[in-house]
Amino acid sequence: MKVLITGTSRGIGLACAKKYIEMGHEVIGLDISTSDFIHANYTHIIADITKNLPDISDIEILINNAGIQEGGNEIDVNLKGTINVTEKYGIQKKIRSIVFMASSSASNGAEFPLYAASKGGVVTYMKNVALRIAPFQATSNSISAGGVITPLNQHILDDENLYKKCLNETLLNKWAKDYEIADLTYYLTNINKSITGQDILIDNGEQLKSNFIW
Repeated sequence: MKVLITGTSRGIGLACAKKYIEMGHEVIGLDISTSDFIHANYTHIIADITKNLPDISDIEILINNAGIQEGGNEIDVNLKGTINVTEKYGIQKKIRSIVFMASSSASNGAEFPLYAASKGGVVTYMKNVALRIAPFQATSNSISAGGVITPLNQHILDDENLYKKCLNETLLNKWAKDYEIADLTYYLTNINKSITGQDILIDNGEQLKSNFIW
């Protein structure tokens, strides 16, 4: 299948790109940054999801992963940028599945205000998309992760005391690995046939405590 993933230069987006390529798919990555990842089945395009996007036809799987955690532009990037990408590539008859990377803060609000609001909007928009692509027999779902071991959280991972506090906020005393999110994404898009319009929480039990530590 022809897969488009945003935010593929590192972290979850890169893990997803590698997963789909491993499973034999053609992957196109959109990112504001360059990428060191090279593969015959991977095409990297530098693009800002909040601006004019390149024309790419016949996308079958869309993974909206690109986003920021802070800085003041969370609504523009995380919500409006995601809508921009989805309306251009996802609402068409070739689409088979769309996944949105939301956040556990989308439902508990326990993080930066603009970030939480943007991700809450993503979940609601995901449901709207599910309604509109259902005539194509396509699914739309979101993944709300808690702590994930990625470069974005490196400042926490490098601080033993801070990381320990974060792990103590989970029931399983751990964070998820990026490949776990990629595996769940693949399941939702390529194995799942009946789950749509749903937000899937993967947080090691963190939301039961929901204290934000940074």
